[in-house]
Amino acid sequence: MNTNEYQPKVNPWLIALVVMVPTFMEVLDTTIVNVSLSHIAGSLSVSTDESTWVLTSYLISNAIVIPSTAWFGERFGRKRFLMTCVAVFTAGSFLSGLATNLPMLILMQVIMGAGGGAMQPIAQTVLFESFPKEKHGQAMAVYTLGVVLAPVLGPVLGGWITDNYSWRWCFFINIPVGIIAMMLIQQFIHDPHWIRNARPPRLDMIGFSFMSLWLGCQEVLLDKGQEDDWFGSRFIQVMTVLAVIGLVVFVIRELTVKRPFVDLRSLKNYNFSLSVILMSLAGVALYGLTVIIPLFLQSLLGYTALLSGFAMASRGLGALLSIAVAGKLLGKIPGHYILVAGFLMYGVAAYALSCISLDVSPSVLFWPVFFTGAGSGMMFVPLNTLALGVLKREELGNASGILNLVRNVGGSIGIATVTTYVARHAQAHQTNMVAHLTPYDPLYQSSFQKLTRIFAAHSDIVTAQQQAAGSMYHGLLTQANMLAYLDNFRFFALVALAGLVITLFYKKVKRSKDSPPVAAH
Repeated sequence: MNTNEYQPKVNPWLIALVVMVPTFMEVLDTTIVNVSLSHIAGSLSVSTDESTWVLTSYLISNAIVIPSTAWFGERFGRKRFLMTCVAVFTAGSFLSGLATNLPMLILMQVIMGAGGGAMQPIAQTVLFESFPKEKHGQAMAVYTLGVVLAPVLGPVLGGWITDNYSWRWCFFINIPVGIIAMMLIQQFIHDPHWIRNARPPRLDMIGFSFMSLWLGCQEVLLDKGQEDDWFGSRFIQVMTVLAVIGLVVFVIRELTVKRPFVDLRSLKNYNFSLSVILMSLAGVALYGLTVIIPLFLQSLLGYTALLSGFAMASRGLGALLSIAVAGKLLGKIPGHYILVAGFLMYGVAAYALSCISLDVSPSVLFWPVFFTGAGSGMMFVPLNTLALGVLKREELGNASGILNLVRNVGGSIGIATVTTYVARHAQAHQTNMVAHLTPYDPLYQSSFQKLTRIFAAHSDIVTAQQQAAGSMYHGLLTQANMLAYLDNFRFFALVALAGLVITLFYKKVKRSKDSPPVAAH
């Protein structure tokens, strides 16, 4: 059976539009609720820390479904499975908006995550199958448009909805989108013959169970690590041990069982393995910086959630332009050249952010933030093509599941790194700086006396001295936090540098007759 003979029944660009709708909806939902957590906590009478389980429960079930997508698609038919996932996601959104307590909301988020996990891998696979060789770059540009822009638009839309309506509408807005997506999928998406004729093995419950253990425990320890003091907490230690056991047993099982439901043998392909590593780094970069910039703007510069979302608009603009450029260039120049440019652009922009100060203006922030978005687009478009373009068509579903999984895992690591870096480095900088807040330091004496005179104009001398000391300590805390954020930006510049170096190790590929076209080599 020559799978290269498959021709879609409708225009491929229409297929691209159809699969992008649920993809964009799912990725958007992972970020739109972030700015509403404090409102959710107040509405459901729980703490803000407890409300973060709304995000964690979604990510856990989402991560578990992603690598299982290929098996479920072959078992039930990809079109039917995709429609079922959209229906489950939409129903979960509706019930999440109706939640009256935190346990109910967490349960509905588990359902939403299970429905949303398959959307990205299926969309990616369908696009690659539907477009000819010369259009693969443009097809991946369409896919990347949703994946890169949605996390940028999410905080803006979530902040606006929460401020003007209610956090519940962050879930309700998925209902009409989900209904439209199901109608479009029913009308325009069709399974290729190798999916219709597929005879997948029985679900490997041992492998599936240990994969669920690994991903679930890993997500919990990354989400709660900093809050529970990482390995100083017995709970985090237990989660780490269980995650390692789950990962090791899962890998051994899938490499030794005759017909695995997640075929890790695809990693024997050198270029695909290299792409998996780079995708994890790109996930760290994309999600980590998307979180840290709004945090910096809100905690140190006093921006509201909505205003910080608007400040991120330049990042969306940069991503939009670079995605269009990368899509046009793929197939004309080697894809790893574009990937090098993306990591370089991102790294330089992240380093530029590490050189700003508390006096930074929105106009100064515009260009570094713009180029982080542009770099992200130049990374993800060629990376998807480089990864999937070296595999046979019947391997694409399984491979895209692995690729999306490592991107999400990388994103979780990036977010955990942001929270840990800010907290730990702020403490370290505070310890180093407080040594200078001493009466024996001339600069301290001068500043203290000046502030005391200012406050004494409105109160007695004792109160003025207390206010002066408090003001100086507040300034020290602000500077310590600022330095911690700058350390974070430098960390992401190093991540980009590592990705750039690894990109140089791609090998040129000779295609076999059964392999799909490789548009990026």
